[in-house]
Amino acid sequence: MASYQLNINGRSYSVDADPKMPLLWVLRDLLNLTGTKFGCGMAQCGACTVHVNGNAIRSCSMPVSAISTQKITTIEGIATDNSHAVQQAWIAEQVPQCGYCQSGQIMSAIALLKRNPNPTDHDIELAMQGNICRCGTYPRIRKAIHRAAASIKQTPAKGF
Repeated sequence: MASYQLNINGRSYSVDADPKMPLLWVLRDLLNLTGTKFGCGMAQCGACTVHVNGNAIRSCSMPVSAISTQKITTIEGIATDNSHAVQQAWIAEQVPQCGYCQSGQIMSAIALLKRNPNPTDHDIELAMQGNICRCGTYPRIRKAIHRAAASIKQTPAKGF
């Protein structure tokens, strides 16, 4: 066991964990931040996506010891009132079906729009290819990302 000071969603957390424990389990089991989901455990499905220093990563394969003092953002840290442009677009386009993958999808979409505020369909496909939706809502996801990009251009405060 080792002690870690983690910066998550703008708050400081102290945790004692095995250095090899994946960040996902620290978030879910030790800190009760359960919005980040467990899917495959092999960084292949994207359900566990969080941001580390603004970059989308798969928390199921990232040991807590590799995170140290970096800034972590989970789905809980985006906007609790669903006011973020991506959340609003997800609602408007009725993206979720079962909803299980959606926190990871949203986190990947936000990271994409931070890097590329005007993505093409191809850009979206490349950025989102690591996120699996078993319900097949990919066309709605793409449409929602385009909607969020347009919304952010009109009112930047709604996005980031």
